[in-house]
Amino acid sequence: MSDQKTYGLFEVAGIELEYMVVDRETLRASPTVDLLFKDVTGHITGDVERGDVDWSNELTAHVLEMKTAKPTADIAAFAGKFSGEVRAINGLLAKRGLMLLPTAAHPLFDPFTETVLWTHEYNEVYALYNKIFDCRGHGWSNLQSVHLNLPFANDAEFARLHTAIRLLLPIIPALSASSPILDGKPTGHLDARMEAYLHHQEKLPQLMGSLIPEAVLNEEEYYREIFSPIGKALAPYDPEGIMDHQFANSRGAIARFDRGAIEIRVVDIQECPQADLAIAQLIVETLKALVDGRWASQYVQRAWHQKDLLKIFKKVIKQAGGARIRNHDFLLMFGLERPEATAQELWEHLFAEVGGGLNKEAKACISHILRHGCLAKRILARTGSRPDAARIITVYKELAQCLQEGRQLA
Repeated sequence: MSDQKTYGLFEVAGIELEYMVVDRETLRASPTVDLLFKDVTGHITGDVERGDVDWSNELTAHVLEMKTAKPTADIAAFAGKFSGEVRAINGLLAKRGLMLLPTAAHPLFDPFTETVLWTHEYNEVYALYNKIFDCRGHGWSNLQSVHLNLPFANDAEFARLHTAIRLLLPIIPALSASSPILDGKPTGHLDARMEAYLHHQEKLPQLMGSLIPEAVLNEEEYYREIFSPIGKALAPYDPEGIMDHQFANSRGAIARFDRGAIEIRVVDIQECPQADLAIAQLIVETLKALVDGRWASQYVQRAWHQKDLLKIFKKVIKQAGGARIRNHDFLLMFGLERPEATAQELWEHLFAEVGGGLNKEAKACISHILRHGCLAKRILARTGSRPDAARIITVYKELAQCLQEGRQLA
């Protein structure tokens, strides 16, 4: 959402989808996104404009990002548009024996030997990150996500949206977890991407805080409570002022006051854009209900401390829909009058409450996830608990086919 027009709550959204470029046969990551972009534009660039959908790169040379070129009022329409771009990219990559691979983490990638940082535009920022943290780690170079950007027009709208997002963050991975395998082994976390992410910046904890953002209600408070500590923590490592504090904020949802938007970052990417956009639609519809105070007032929603929400989040990234939430007060925030429920049961309740706002295709995608489990669970059902590399490659080749065909894994 980079254009400067001010949008009100839920007027538009911006979507970003990240994929890996891999060898079609071995699935080995291929750090050649720059060559793909050169094929299209005739020169090395970090961005390719393609009408409604732009391509870009972030941090590592094997990751490609597709994004809405401008904020859109119709999220559903982009399922087909993103799918069309996937097929176009795969057509170009095929000439080098490559393809796009979905899911939020490569199951066989070795970040310590295979990481290649992007060396072109914006490289000075990536080089600084690498100098501070060493970006050879799953939490840096092996994580692909969906970023959902939602607008606010002023401090009052920011307060309502930020409060609602904080409450919803802990349960989003129950729907979206798609990263169960790292280093060729099931990790014990269905959302291993977020588990790795929780630890990737421990050297400077101010950058991420508790992952769940603090309960701040306006821009001034956000600068004081979040951006100022980030700036102070970075200062000794960044004497030239290369890093923008807004860019360095690594919470699970970050405020972009320069864009008038909040970016949600805890969503694992799925096997096809149709599923990604369905999850985005359901998140938006749930946030609308929270912002409107359908189940609990804004005042009550604000009372939640980030560390209490983080406890729920940690359980959910491990067990996804199977995570048991034994917090009656939290369930009440979503209108569920029960002493405890699984995250799956909570989403079934929310889908029944707000699913009417989804289009037909999105409803079918969400029903598939709720019926068969998150993608991570479906992946493990195919690989088994002790897979060898050949079995993993077979399963992930099918996921690449799902991406090409725009269908969900059964």
